[in-house]
Amino acid sequence: MFTGVVRAIWKGALTFGLVNVPVKVYSATEDHDVSLHQVHNKDGGRIRYQRVCEVDGEVVPYSDIDKAYDDGERTVVLTKDDLASLPAEKSREIDVVEFVPSEQIDLLTLDRAYYLEPDSASPKAYVLLRKTLEQTDRTAIVRFSLRQKTRLAALRVRGDVLVLQTLLWADEVREAAFPALDESVRISAKELELSASLVESFSSDFDPEEFTDEYQQELRTLIEAKLEKGDALDTSETFGEQEEEAGGEVIDLMAALRASVEKSRAAREGGGSKASAKKDAATDEKPAAKASAKKPAAKSTAKKPAAKKKAS
Repeated sequence: MFTGVVRAIWKGALTFGLVNVPVKVYSATEDHDVSLHQVHNKDGGRIRYQRVCEVDGEVVPYSDIDKAYDDGERTVVLTKDDLASLPAEKSREIDVVEFVPSEQIDLLTLDRAYYLEPDSASPKAYVLLRKTLEQTDRTAIVRFSLRQKTRLAALRVRGDVLVLQTLLWADEVREAAFPALDESVRISAKELELSASLVESFSSDFDPEEFTDEYQQELRTLIEAKLEKGDALDTSETFGEQEEEAGGEVIDLMAALRASVEKSRAAREGGGSKASAKKDAATDEKPAAKASAKKPAAKSTAKKPAAKKKAS
């Protein structure tokens, strides 16, 4: 399933009833952002941080550092021996607690995702569990231990693979309490009709491959240009702070919806692509944001790609 340097981070077994499914666990996602560090702007020297004790001002080696809990008034120091005395979770089993309708899983509670690979001579038990989840449209709620922490997770199917996605505990999800939502708002039938028409004009099948992190791409372009040309780019123009816009006017909702629908319809009737229709509609709704997104090209004595930063 995986090649190269990717390694399983955990090995164990899925268990439900008397069924035991040996599996290997792999991280399903990875971060591709460009890694940056801090330097002294005068000479490019790397900025390092030291662990300094507030009491005696001494630099403390990591081996001499303990952990502590502070409630604001008192500090409880927890030594390495204290933490070692706690009952560590060392089970190598992913225990199925229950099977629930998939629609009952709140997307807000989903956290880290992991792929499960069958780890036995025969993948029959693995495939059986996968097909069962598919046919019943159920998600398994499981408990397991990873890195000395007990975790709750959802076990679901993605293509031919079982995916384990950790869940936030109930008390980790904040309640949304916004007074503005308690106010009575009247939505006319015409407003709802126009809004639905606008949604329809943007309707599509989601393909994540169509979307890219343009900021990261342009950041790489900037770095490559500096490496290849050896020239200093005028970063004050390239990545300058955008001026905060003054509070915008309160626009008429009906007018905005109607204009967006008409713009999108006109683009489609004129043979424009779906992407251009979306772009035009967005431009019509947010002219100020579009205008602020334009940046001057980076100055340089040699020819190089211009790096831009999009307004978010």
